[in-house]
Amino acid sequence: MIALVGSCLIASALAAGPVRPGPTADFAQGLQNGIAANEGFRRCQRYVNGWLGLADAKTGLIPRNRNDLYWNAQDSAADNYAFMVLTASLTDQALYEGRMREMLSAETRLTSRIDRLPDTFDFKTQAFWAKEPNLNSIMFGSSEYIKDGLLPLTEWLGKSPWRDRMIGILDDMWKHAPVETPYGRIVSENVEVNGEMLQALSRVYWMTGDKKYLDWAIRLGDYYLLGGHHPTNDMTNLRLRDHGCEIVSGLCELYAAVSFARPEKKHAYQKPIHEMLDRILEVGRNEHGLFYNSVNPQTGKPTNAGIADTWGYTYNGFYTVYLLDGTESYLEATRKALATMKPNYSSYAWEGSSSDGYADSIESGLNLYNREPVASVPEWLDTETRIMWSKQQADGVIEGWHGDGNFARTTIMYCLWKTKGVTIQPWREEVIFGAVQKSDELWLTLESGADWSGKVIFDTPRHKTNMGMPMDWPRINQFPEWFTVQADRQYLVSDAASGENAIVSGSEMSGGLVLELKASQQRRLRIRLLASD
Repeated sequence: MIALVGSCLIASALAAGPVRPGPTADFAQGLQNGIAANEGFRRCQRYVNGWLGLADAKTGLIPRNRNDLYWNAQDSAADNYAFMVLTASLTDQALYEGRMREMLSAETRLTSRIDRLPDTFDFKTQAFWAKEPNLNSIMFGSSEYIKDGLLPLTEWLGKSPWRDRMIGILDDMWKHAPVETPYGRIVSENVEVNGEMLQALSRVYWMTGDKKYLDWAIRLGDYYLLGGHHPTNDMTNLRLRDHGCEIVSGLCELYAAVSFARPEKKHAYQKPIHEMLDRILEVGRNEHGLFYNSVNPQTGKPTNAGIADTWGYTYNGFYTVYLLDGTESYLEATRKALATMKPNYSSYAWEGSSSDGYADSIESGLNLYNREPVASVPEWLDTETRIMWSKQQADGVIEGWHGDGNFARTTIMYCLWKTKGVTIQPWREEVIFGAVQKSDELWLTLESGADWSGKVIFDTPRHKTNMGMPMDWPRINQFPEWFTVQADRQYLVSDAASGENAIVSGSEMSGGLVLELKASQQRRLRIRLLASD
């Protein structure tokens, strides 16, 4: 019997006998991947502990930046707190269930100002920063909190109190939507906010099945694609970096949603979507295929010729439309950008010395490499991640501002690439686990410096299981899916040392297979999807 236990104790061995162990090199590479992931998880835990040391004594909330004395939705909550929660969910269940939830309760109780919409909270006065609410400012902060923080959390966690908070804020944003248009009220005229809303509404529609979210998103789609606000036909300055590029990906996410849910809208949007993307390819890129920070689509000239660290955020939209319409030029552009990273953008100073530029660029590469495995990308991801990690200070804090959360967000994306989505509970820093994936097979290596007993948890196709989406199109701040298990399928788990096997269901694997490790023991498991009848 294989010494691996699922929810129903020890699985039965195959009557056919043991499977021959796999190549030693794959397990050795899995260990190396695990060493890298282990460092990343440890760094993220140190980041959380460092920022908890800066929390306000009365409220428990973290400040916007190291020396600030207030919490706000667009920075403290969206960019930092959310990824403290994510880190704790992976590395410290007691912290996750305790102080992280307490912070959510405090934030909801103290900062909700217009119904559930959050406003800036002053630690000195223990009251709102502004005497009177500013709806535009509140809408901006709410949108940022949803899209940058709560939405990525929900894609990983599924149903949780943070999901409830997200939906409550989203509902109240549209309840108080102040801008009249021929298509109905919208929440803002700000391109960034509306791009974020397009992404959030398109995903929440699939998550909940409530058509009101798609209806609201279509208001925005009509406003931009059919109503004289087209990003390239009508705008004179189109930002292709963060704080503007969201409109491109947002419109492409809506295009994906209506392709499945409202085919007549896909037909209406198809020409303006392709016009937008074609014009961006024509005037928005440098010789390496990366985007300028901003361009004037009318003149075809850059208005800021710097290179966007969020290059993949925009290419997410291109790749999505490629998946839907098969437009080869969009695939070729994506591949060109991936292939240029190692030869032309190694150690590139995206935002000077800040880790944030590295975080966004690494995320860009990870998300697209997941779809298009260009051979030179892994080495580039490794070297750039090392540079980003070098920014962390001795106390765990990265640079002492809210962008530190992006360090953890991208580091966790990197770690999940190295483990192929496998996690363990309880996480312990002495336990190393990493994997190599070949098609529908996984070569998993685990090693511990001390006795450990816990669960090895396998990822699911979260775009379906957590989000209800019909297709895994690339999304800003998503956590890419690597080796995922399907609940109703069977998997062969083989121990490379003993040659023993077990057949385990996908539902058992996603719930966690119980495993014991002795100090200095290494386990090598080969997991293979069995053919269905």
